[in-house]
Amino acid sequence: MCGIFAYINYQVPRDRRYILETLVNGLKRLEYRGYDSAGIAVDSGNSKDDTSIELFKQRGKVKALEDKIFENDSMDLEYKLPVHAGIAHTRWATHGVPNAINSHPHRSDDTNEFVVVHNGICTNYKTIKTFLRSHNYEFESDTDTEVIAKLIKYLWDNRENEDISFITLVERVIQQLEGAFALVFKSRHFPGQCVTTRRGSPLVIGIRSKSKLSTDNIPVLYSSSKKPLPRLYSTTELVPQCDTEGIEFYFASDASAIIEHTKQVIFLEDDDVATVCNGGLSIHRMKRDGSNESTSRAVMSLQLEMQQIMKGNFSSFMQKEIFEQPESVVNTMAGRMLWDEERVVLGGLHTHIDDIRRSRRIIIIACGTSYHSAVATRQLLEEMTELPVMVELASDFLDRQTPIFRDDVCFFVSQSGETADTLMALKYCKQRGSLNVGITNTVGSSISRDTDCGVHINAGPEIGVASTKAYTSQFVAFVMFALMMAEDSKSKQARYKEIFQALKELPQKIKEVLSLDDEIKKLSESMYKQKSLLVMGRGFNYATCLEGALKIKEITYMHSEGILAGELKHGPLALVDYDMPIVMIVAKDHCYTKVQNAVQQVVARHGQPVLICEQGDEESVKYASQSLQVPHTVDCLQGILTVIPLQLISYHIAAMKGLDVDCPRNLAKSVTVE
Repeated sequence: MCGIFAYINYQVPRDRRYILETLVNGLKRLEYRGYDSAGIAVDSGNSKDDTSIELFKQRGKVKALEDKIFENDSMDLEYKLPVHAGIAHTRWATHGVPNAINSHPHRSDDTNEFVVVHNGICTNYKTIKTFLRSHNYEFESDTDTEVIAKLIKYLWDNRENEDISFITLVERVIQQLEGAFALVFKSRHFPGQCVTTRRGSPLVIGIRSKSKLSTDNIPVLYSSSKKPLPRLYSTTELVPQCDTEGIEFYFASDASAIIEHTKQVIFLEDDDVATVCNGGLSIHRMKRDGSNESTSRAVMSLQLEMQQIMKGNFSSFMQKEIFEQPESVVNTMAGRMLWDEERVVLGGLHTHIDDIRRSRRIIIIACGTSYHSAVATRQLLEEMTELPVMVELASDFLDRQTPIFRDDVCFFVSQSGETADTLMALKYCKQRGSLNVGITNTVGSSISRDTDCGVHINAGPEIGVASTKAYTSQFVAFVMFALMMAEDSKSKQARYKEIFQALKELPQKIKEVLSLDDEIKKLSESMYKQKSLLVMGRGFNYATCLEGALKIKEITYMHSEGILAGELKHGPLALVDYDMPIVMIVAKDHCYTKVQNAVQQVVARHGQPVLICEQGDEESVKYASQSLQVPHTVDCLQGILTVIPLQLISYHIAAMKGLDVDCPRNLAKSVTVE
């Protein structure tokens, strides 16, 4: 949610046009996260002594902001600045409606002495606002962020001739803040400097230098290596601090905004405060008692390529990511499925697997699509581990203050690794001593750093707000974990080999499902004018219904409900009539007869079910008004092959309605606020 981007050039002369274009393009890379307005702050003076700052803010798309900036004729776009710091932001409204005034950057006063961009929520902003108003500070927006800009101005105004640094000011500000945030500050009093900090919201710093940065011994999170941990480089080793050597810095809430400039990055951790001053980067860690200590962070090399965040020949990122699933599941299994040995090795769990086997129960905590991937695999996990498996929505888990014990194993599942509710649940479980496991798609994310061990699903960048390939890769990651847990069980060897072989064939079968796209598009044409859609199934395919319904809601804005077919007679049957569109998932598993009974009950009430079933299932097809037949695989993996048609149905319906499939209204890719 929201997006931060900042660009600082030191002794690398750049004209103002280049700086503005860099900031705008950084925001464009972050558009997929979801937003409703955007803004930029840059120096507007044409001399070294003129440190005035100009703000550009606009409701709507980044393109509207870009047009506003370059239509402005008050600034000399060709003026070169050897040193400059600019900050930019895309806002997803939490406090105050989407408009230019509520957009970021927010300012301290009419002269823009201090400006700030903010991801997250300041939960005690009302208290701070009341205090500042009592000291005659006036507010122009409805946001929580504006109090931060006014608070730093208050501290500056009351410094009593103290020679105070920019980073010290920021440290004093964050001592007063409660909540989750990532912040970047700029000030006319400290030209060419930027200060950034985070607590519960991601921030990454990219560095581009003429001198080569040392990246030896880069740490690999979730590694099975038994080598000593790599040392972390101090900031003086990372960054040249010489007036004659040019260097550029990029601050962003997502590495996808940085990759076109540099692959050398530092991921900040909670309570880090970093400043760029005179071409040098320093990082302090704020303690909760208000003191700070110098710290160091590793330079990491991004394993991300520019073409991975481009659409290529596809009309949208969502469509591209649906069709990438044969490759993404291969990448999830690569190096982990030892095909010749019929073994599964999840390196990130290797040293903890015996502890997991000895645990009392497994608790999986997630939100949205990640929650559905856990529901989809819960039955298999219980079967192969012989442990009770609880699947929890993170928000409900926290609301109930669920009891957690030291012999529990808690899994935290998140595509971004930054989901606020899931992170809060992780903090809760850490305090109670459980073994904590992360399942994420983002190296260096908060969940991957704060858990004891875990698995990166390696699905590749997912730009579309509606998760598709991350779901199937999370699904596969859980199946691999289930196999690893049962490796030594003689009673489960036949089942183990059946699933192992099915995983080997899975990418090809996904390709076969994707080849049905034209047929799926025709099905979508019969549904796109409807106002509601029911998706029914049970057993291994209940999660398919939940996830398919979620995709339809997210992308098409059509009401959709995933219904457990076993509950049909307990209420949902009242919705069935000739006009109600119903999709039913039928698989030849242990629930086959029960689902067929549900299909017949729907038909008996004049329902016109569209069936997604297995190839050759003529017994089911005869009850369908329309049907789509997908390849057969082992029962616990069939949900991957049946969810893809629902992903495509949601995509096609949205496209037929002329909707933005990558950025659905009111939603964000990375939900970093509660």
